Amino acid sequence: MNSDATLEGNYQQALDYLFSFVDYSLTRNLRYSPEKFDLGRMHAFMQRLGHPEACYPILHIAGTKGKGSVAAMCASVLQVGGYRTGFYTSPHLHDFTERIQVDGESISKAELVELVEELKPHVAAIERLTTFEITTALAFMYFARRGCGVAVIEVGLGGRLDATNVLTPLVSVITSLSMDHMNVLGDTLALIAAEKAGIIKHGRPVVVAPQKDEALHVVVRIAHEQNSHLVQVGRDVYFAPAAHSLDHQSLLIWKAEEQPLVDEFIESGGRTEWQPIRLTIPLLGYHQVENAATAYSTLQVARQEGLAISEEAIRQGLAQVSWPGRFEILRRNPALIVDSAHNRDSALRLRLAIEDYLPGKPVILVFGASEDKDVHGMFAELLPRVKRVVATQSVHPRAMEAQKLVEMAHQFGVPAVAVLPLERALETALEQAGSEAVVLAAGSLFIAAAVREVWQKMEMAEQV
Repeated sequence: MNSDATLEGNYQQALDYLFSFVDYSLTRNLRYSPEKFDLGRMHAFMQRLGHPEACYPILHIAGTKGKGSVAAMCASVLQVGGYRTGFYTSPHLHDFTERIQVDGESISKAELVELVEELKPHVAAIERLTTFEITTALAFMYFARRGCGVAVIEVGLGGRLDATNVLTPLVSVITSLSMDHMNVLGDTLALIAAEKAGIIKHGRPVVVAPQKDEALHVVVRIAHEQNSHLVQVGRDVYFAPAAHSLDHQSLLIWKAEEQPLVDEFIESGGRTEWQPIRLTIPLLGYHQVENAATAYSTLQVARQEGLAISEEAIRQGLAQVSWPGRFEILRRNPALIVDSAHNRDSALRLRLAIEDYLPGKPVILVFGASEDKDVHGMFAELLPRVKRVVATQSVHPRAMEAQKLVEMAHQFGVPAVAVLPLERALETALEQAGSEAVVLAAGSLFIAAAVREVWQKMEMAEQV
């Protein structure tokens, strides 16, 4: 057996080991409780490992939507700013190693195998550790071993009882909150906000993205209880979209106290000496403007807390951020777009982006979702803009049956057909779209990832 095959075998064994533990992301009926999510286990684990999570300052990011984008933006800026930057995210798009990155490079399979072997005796010493807890520990260890000067850590699920919440952050961040994982986090926005705001630590600053009042009141209360300085995007920091194309978009951002200067700037047609900060991002959709403003505000707070980050690093880092699978245009004409929208709020944002960037274009929707998702809510937002649905399903164990999706689409009066496997579903949608319609793949990150892979294979086959 050659060395490549040996490495692949060892890597698969390491993944098999990690997934031999409880993995709540694969669990159909889950209740979020201290019995299942016990931070005592994680604290004991970190103590055995010598507290690698305390070796570098951390930006800790929770939220329902936008946390991955904000985290990716912050990591990109910090890397441009000269920091060796750790980035921990989940789930992955294509390969498990993507979850643990340093300076934009995924951990190598060999390094993952080595760290898993090193962790095994420590894992054996602590009962009931989960897949996510062990993976989080791997990330913390890897960042310490690589000498990271800073890390950006995305919360897995919730916040208060999440495995990442053993750390003490330089800055906590809460992105847009909406109804998702209700069976786990609670069935009201206030309950969900309380779980997410559980990452706020005593005396540590927190940045919060624009929120509905029900969620914002909870975050403000918890920040006050924790004596945490709170920066509200949309109140302390204002932003507005400036221009957009299918390549990128720009936004203006300013402090609340600069509003009179902004008024003068607008009234003069932009000819005043003072101008608001203009930022450019390659990620599309108004929601990414909000995410960029949240990332910018987070980085400003991080500067106040001692991180040396220049304005130029912020501009450059945001301009070159990469975060695939989020309103990502794989082909321009006719358009093929993938998006990871997986709840009603994100489906609304996706529809608004379609209307904004591709007005009047008919849409063929390739859709698959997990059983626990609010498919009816997502369809209520998306289907008024959709000509036809091609329902499919990923190989994920929680995937909803494609035929069920067809029946739900029919309730909205939209033609739909179930097509498996996903490769055939994409081919069907492309055939139906012809040269006029937009093909949009959405419903879950798994669908977005699978369509990206299928499309890349189709492009490679055409080039042969």
